This record gives sequence, C-alpha cells and structure tokens, in this order.
Amino acid sequence: MSLKGIELQIAIPKTFDAGKMAEQKQQMIQAGQDHAGVLTEKEQAKIRETVIKSDRSAKTDSDSKNGDSEQTPREQSRQKKNNKESEMAHPYKGAFVDFTG
Repeated sequence: MSLKGIELQIAIPKTFDAGKMAEQKQQMIQAGQDHAGVLTEKEQAKIRETVIKSDRSAKTDSDSKNGDSEQTPREQSRQKKNNKESEMAHPYKGAFVDFTG
C-alpha cells in the first residue's frame, strides 16, 4: 500500500497530534500513580504513629474488677459497654456456611 503526496500531507501532522495525545495520557497516568503513592505513604506514616488499642490490658482490668463488688457507676457503665460490644454480631461475617458446590 503506497501513499500519495496528498495523503502524506494529512497523515504526517495527524501522527504528531496522536503522539502528543499519547504522551499527555502517559503523563496523566504517571501523575495519578505518583499522587496515589504519596497518599499511601502519608497513610502508612499515620498508621505507624497512632497508638494501637490493647485488648489484653482491658481484659486484665475487667478480670480484676470482677472480684470487687465496689465499682463506681462509671466503671459499671464501661463494663456494660464492653459486654455489649463483645456480644454484637460481626458486621460482615455471616453465621451460615454453604457446603454445596
């Protein structure tokens, strides 16, 4: 397939335009990936700096308080709240197991 002179006058400028558009698209993709990387780094830094709540010490406190009948109302309400949280169903785990299939 040979191209004539008139066809080349149209094809060559369109090739340059297509190249520019492809380069701009590539730059946008790269900028998006860079932005996502920065956000991930910030999130990881925030996670590293936050204090993780320890359930082990909470259980130790509640075990030692079970023997004491003299609890303040604040401690009683906190203990009731902890009991309610432990009794709540898991938000996305179900109780049904499908063995078929």
